[in-house]
Amino acid sequence: MIKFLYTAAVYFFLMGAIHAQVINVGDHGIRPGKDVTLDVNLLLESLKGKKNVTLFFPKGQYEFYPENAVEAYRAVANHDNSIKRMAFPLFGFENLTLDGNGSTFMFHGKICPIIIDGSTNTVLKNFSIDWEKSFVNELKVIENDTNENSFIAEVANPKFGFEVKDNEILFNHYDWQDGIGQNIAFDPKTRAPIWNTKDYFLKYSGSDVKIVKLDYNKAKFTNITKETPPIGTLFATYGPSPGGNRFAQAIHASNSKDIFIQNVTVYAAGGMALIAERCENITLNKLVVTSREIRNFSTRADAAHFLGCKGLIKVENCLLQHMLDDGINVHGAYVNIDENRGDNTFMCSISHQQQWGLTFAEPGDNIMFTSRETVLPISATTVDDIKILNDNRMLITVSEVPENLPTGPLSFENITWNPDIVMTKNIVRENRARSALISTKGKVLIENNYFSSQMNGILIEGDNKAWYESGGVRDITINNNTFVDIGFGDGEGYPLFVSPMLTDEQRLGDEKYHQNIRFTNNVIKSYNGLLVHARSVKGLLIEGNTIDLSTDYPTGSKLPPISLDYCEDVTITKNTFNGFTWPLRIEQSDNNTMIHIKKNKGLSDK
Repeated sequence: MIKFLYTAAVYFFLMGAIHAQVINVGDHGIRPGKDVTLDVNLLLESLKGKKNVTLFFPKGQYEFYPENAVEAYRAVANHDNSIKRMAFPLFGFENLTLDGNGSTFMFHGKICPIIIDGSTNTVLKNFSIDWEKSFVNELKVIENDTNENSFIAEVANPKFGFEVKDNEILFNHYDWQDGIGQNIAFDPKTRAPIWNTKDYFLKYSGSDVKIVKLDYNKAKFTNITKETPPIGTLFATYGPSPGGNRFAQAIHASNSKDIFIQNVTVYAAGGMALIAERCENITLNKLVVTSREIRNFSTRADAAHFLGCKGLIKVENCLLQHMLDDGINVHGAYVNIDENRGDNTFMCSISHQQQWGLTFAEPGDNIMFTSRETVLPISATTVDDIKILNDNRMLITVSEVPENLPTGPLSFENITWNPDIVMTKNIVRENRARSALISTKGKVLIENNYFSSQMNGILIEGDNKAWYESGGVRDITINNNTFVDIGFGDGEGYPLFVSPMLTDEQRLGDEKYHQNIRFTNNVIKSYNGLLVHARSVKGLLIEGNTIDLSTDYPTGSKLPPISLDYCEDVTITKNTFNGFTWPLRIEQSDNNTMIHIKKNKGLSDK
């Protein structure tokens, strides 16, 4: 069914492309080597109401500046809401293609490259997105002194410069300055976060911290890290959050259908490379998120992030690396029910500030009453009406309310907008955080990918207390992938980590949160021997995986290779562990049922 829907979408797209009007942007004064922002905005405005248009850019480097860009208030999930200036405001288009023909779109300052809103059949292809000055500040350690816990670092891209004021380093950008803020240390040899990176976290301030500017591109730092960083260590610093370092994503898509992104490279962004909200059918083919030769880091946040989408999300043949957050994240949203106002109407709120403004639901959507205590579903209903009060509050009127609605804290979850996912032949590596986060009730296939990330490889979570990202999976296959040195940030990462996020005020409920997960025929190169952690799962198959010892990092772990807690109907079979010199034992809590373990090599259940 998934294959049929995808093939049909591609067919209708190609038929539309045959009859497209091709516009050479050079005929409208849009030429490489100059600021083309206004001309692009005006050209797009003139095309409103037209269908089947291809904008063709003769190959070159096109410059975009914020001064003459159109602007609008934009609520962008997992980013900082604000007035955004836009280079390509693609609002309300049908069958529009941007063909860069190998061009570079170079941006300057706080400007959002591409916004897709209320559009159908949008194609982005054959171009790269970059900024003259990345939003990530880079420091390279060139000298160190372990006796006084100090180091001297070069500042990358000295053209923009920096200053030290009141014992704080401030990096110059287009028309603003950033302090250190959030940061992470990378290893220059692996191009990935350094082993035990938390030991090298740069403190924002402190009475013992001392920063001295030595030259136009050098500064000395004393007592700013727990451990003295090795020579060559690369620091990425990206300013304060929230409100300071997620304001310019590369591509934002919302309320749109049938989006194709092909042969597009994103070298930098002040946020995510792609954030898609309430979109139906998105295909990424040969999307590359990476750093340029002169830099070590790419995007400030995720490579690709999908919130409240449906249809099919297809990600194939992509290279995603050097991000300062996750590779892929797909999820829905929980909204809190704050008050039952009667007449089937509820006051609801969006709790996380960087989710404010999201389109949670529209009339006709099926939504679920959910317990915030157990994060489990209670009863389904349908949205009759929704009234948006402001960015974080809304009134939702539903068709039916259960007679015995619990009095404890409740949420709504949208169960209409849950996409299917096909993720194949991708490389996700050398990034902070995880390779993929999956929280959808749709059908998911993750196959023939390469993963190597600082934290867990694939995280299947769902939470109703932090980011409020729903929901429990129902059908997911993870097959024939390669996982290499997962969790090198602290040595405790699993290739597959499955568990709802629960706080001290929450508890496991009577039912299991996740269902029907198959982790099969994967190859794992592992220094720690870890394979799967599972909590609150019904229906888990771990079969045919090969786990070989890697010596790229210090070997060993205090954690069990497989950990099961509150799981039901689990089969662990035909898995092979090779080369490990310490005992590998499955760990089970007393509340598991129907656990079947057989024919494993190098693994014990006793």
